[in-house]
Amino acid sequence: MRKNKLKELFKKGKPIINSWLAIPSSFSAEVMANQGWDSLTIDMQHGLIDYPNAVNMLQAISTTETTPMARVNWNEPGQIMKILDAGCYGVICPMVSNRKEAEKFVKACQYPPNGYRSFGPIRASIYGGSDYAKHADKEILKLAMIETKEALEKLDEILDTPNLDGIYIGPADLSLAVGEDPGFDKPENTKAYKEILKILDAAKKRNLLAGLHNGTPEYALKMITKGFNLVTVGSDSRYIGSGAKSDLEKLKGIKKTVTKGY
Repeated sequence: MRKNKLKELFKKGKPIINSWLAIPSSFSAEVMANQGWDSLTIDMQHGLIDYPNAVNMLQAISTTETTPMARVNWNEPGQIMKILDAGCYGVICPMVSNRKEAEKFVKACQYPPNGYRSFGPIRASIYGGSDYAKHADKEILKLAMIETKEALEKLDEILDTPNLDGIYIGPADLSLAVGEDPGFDKPENTKAYKEILKILDAAKKRNLLAGLHNGTPEYALKMITKGFNLVTVGSDSRYIGSGAKSDLEKLKGIKKTVTKGY
């Protein structure tokens, strides 16, 4: 089976540089994949992407060395299994709030006896190799998003879930969970920032991968020095917006605010 390069980078202590795909286009995915990202995450939660779009995007990404991941829209086994069958090598699951939900997520990513994933890797065996099913449980990266009030209260039990590879922090929802305005790149004097470091510390103690969504590369670099193993910067839609905005400012003096988000 094709090795998961993200797991290899984690084992070597090297940071994983990830970006985000929100546009339902194989061409924009191909353009992004050719820039040299370690991984690209297809956003099926807040992006505009459905399953047929995602399959085309996975095919485009697979022409490069970039590792394909997806954020599913919910902790729903059918969707998780289907995107894995399409050749996704990592799944980010939103709103995991307790041990039961974490176990449900992990088991959907694994074949029996470790889980209840149904067999049918229709494209995964093409991308991953003919022995995909034999090794998939170990190679697929499984990241639970910590972003709710309940998740903060039950952090230890979530992180102790067998076969969970790590966590991914969504600062916007996490901010809402602690009573602050949603956003990225949280200042050090905020409740959200303090919670982010607590989550990071708890993950490190268990040798779990810790990922974080960032608004700027400068903040992402800062969080790598803090110990995060995976940092997400930008997205296809944000790069289009910021590039157009920059040129228009130079040509017409037009200053518009680019929507901040995924």
